[in-house]
Amino acid sequence: MRHKIHPSMKRYLLWAGLLISFLALSTLLLSCDGDDNSGGDDKVFDRKAMLRAYADQLIKPAFQGLKTQTEVLDAAIIALTSNANLQNLSAAQTAWSATMTAWQYASAYNFGPAGEEGLKKGLGEEIATFPVNVIKIESRVDKGQWNLNDFDRDARGFLAIEYLIFGEDQSKILSDLNNSSQRRAFLAALSADLRKRVADVHTAWNGSYAEQFVQNSGTDVGSSTVMLYNDFLRSYELLKNFKLGLPLGKRIGQTKAEPQLVEALYSGQSLNMLRLHFSALENIWRGKTKAGQDFPGLRAYLQTAVGGPVLIASTEAQLINVQKALVAVPNAPSLSKQISDNKAALENLHTELQKLTRFFKSDLSSLLGLTITFSSGDGD
Repeated sequence: MRHKIHPSMKRYLLWAGLLISFLALSTLLLSCDGDDNSGGDDKVFDRKAMLRAYADQLIKPAFQGLKTQTEVLDAAIIALTSNANLQNLSAAQTAWSATMTAWQYASAYNFGPAGEEGLKKGLGEEIATFPVNVIKIESRVDKGQWNLNDFDRDARGFLAIEYLIFGEDQSKILSDLNNSSQRRAFLAALSADLRKRVADVHTAWNGSYAEQFVQNSGTDVGSSTVMLYNDFLRSYELLKNFKLGLPLGKRIGQTKAEPQLVEALYSGQSLNMLRLHFSALENIWRGKTKAGQDFPGLRAYLQTAVGGPVLIASTEAQLINVQKALVAVPNAPSLSKQISDNKAALENLHTELQKLTRFFKSDLSSLLGLTITFSSGDGD
């Protein structure tokens, strides 16, 4: 005996069948699009255009500016080591400050030509490690022997040059240089090494690498977007954890502030370099040139992700808080002196930078599907 199906049951089975078909089709479409783990909308946002903008608007100009300044610095160091007088010392100090300023805008791009290769570390570690090891530097000077490709990265680069040409007693600096041909030779070698390392990176970016960078437009580990994002993030952690956190005594194992561990201790320019570094990082996130021109960067990419506009608003609100905290830090005395005497404003700045971390780090990487490939070691 056949059973009749009630009309309402027929309608139920019809709708159930349609629903199952819809879900199956949706799953198929999602699986076909699953080879790209980006949280942004690739149909709306052109990552190749973003990467080309970063290369043309920020990275290549940054290394061009740095290359030019290292050449000026090297010429000034050659003049100083040839004739160590007050005029040449002042010119070398001015050139060093300009070169160190240019470095703040190139320091977040330690990948590709500036990345690790064999025993060579990233450009930043090779030329901008701080604090410098004074004992190692003086040992090299005394022996008249040095190897600028060894593991002692805290005895070369920007900060080693700074140690040799800056200090409160200008006459002592000149006396030390005039009384030691080995000191002059080491200073000249440090400057020439710095100039060559930067020139090599500049040449590569102006050769074939820029196009490789643009074409490598996926979001997998090793893609240009992930490399750019990770070095942006690593550079931010360097600023927060080491340029500020380390001398404040915030790192694991520290029990007190150690103001002598600031970057640019001998020139007294630590605070200025910190401000410039943060400005450069903000430009990377916003997609903005030094001249203030906008281009499609990480912020624009976030606009295409679900939840992106909300994250942008939260990030910009915290950026304002960081800027306010920066303004509250006096320009003088030096960073090391403020840490020693009155660090309240710096403690607040560190707190605001810590609050910004989640927006740059976990939230952004989650929304855009970008893998974080390094550990900052601070638990963020």
